[in-house]
Amino acid sequence: MKDEHGRLLAKQGYKLVGEHSGVKLCHWMRQKLFYGRACYKEYFYGIECHRCLQMTPVLTDCTQQCVFCWRHPGFEEKDRAEWDEPENLLDAMVKAQRQLVSGFNGDERCSRNLWKEAQDPTQVAISLTGEPTLYPRLSDFIALCKSRGMTTFLVTNGTNPDALERLDTLPTQLYVTVAAPNEEIYRRLCSPMLPDGWERLQRTLGILPSLGNRTRTVVRHTLVEGWNIGWEDEYARLDSKAQPDFVECKGYMFLGHSRLLLTIDNMPKHQRIQEFAGSLSEKTGYAIAGEKADSRVAVMGSGKKQLRIPEKTVKK
Repeated sequence: MKDEHGRLLAKQGYKLVGEHSGVKLCHWMRQKLFYGRACYKEYFYGIECHRCLQMTPVLTDCTQQCVFCWRHPGFEEKDRAEWDEPENLLDAMVKAQRQLVSGFNGDERCSRNLWKEAQDPTQVAISLTGEPTLYPRLSDFIALCKSRGMTTFLVTNGTNPDALERLDTLPTQLYVTVAAPNEEIYRRLCSPMLPDGWERLQRTLGILPSLGNRTRTVVRHTLVEGWNIGWEDEYARLDSKAQPDFVECKGYMFLGHSRLLLTIDNMPKHQRIQEFAGSLSEKTGYAIAGEKADSRVAVMGSGKKQLRIPEKTVKK
């Protein structure tokens, strides 16, 4: 990683781990510790967001330069001779998380009990930045998390279907971001760095039905006002192809690097999300199962699995 990129990430609150990975506290960590307010993933899927380790094994590797991405891009590294071992990564990430959380204990607003629990993450969100399926030891990393009683949520942009097929151990929940209803919008909004990015995404959606008996599957539509809201018929066809357990209709948030490319008017109001989800629900047969206005998200379920499924975790 270039020194100036590393300094910028550190300034933005990242803890750099090993040669190519990083950890960063989510906004909802502070909300949970200070005010008891949980993120929508806790509300929908039953994880504990104050015990969630938000990380990436590929800080500077991605296959897209999405216009709506709040992360600093800097995805200039494509070839790497060596990769860090999963156990070294996980140990270092938990240590980094504890360092990031340590300062909260001095604030009188912070719940002492929740702060103590936050020292030992039980959930790993493999989603912070970059495209995590580019890490060749991802399956081993997920298996290691599982062996330690940790649940895992993997978020992919769908451009690396071969890596998904090679996963011997699947995450607790697999997200695929589908931020465009067709290839034209995909190329303008997601700015793929691969010439066949859309075709790769279609392959990933075709793989999802075969994975549904081994993990929870979610298609996430990241919705940007003026860019990709509407086209419910085309989104419905993509969702029908993927047959996920859940479909998330998630509004773009005007944050980070995306503020250089978009405006606050591109952040849809929650009513807009509700309208889109209602229309998509009618076309797919998926029922609206929950919503959270402060995150501008609505989730639809196929009926195969229920929300807030408890997961067993190891409490040290």
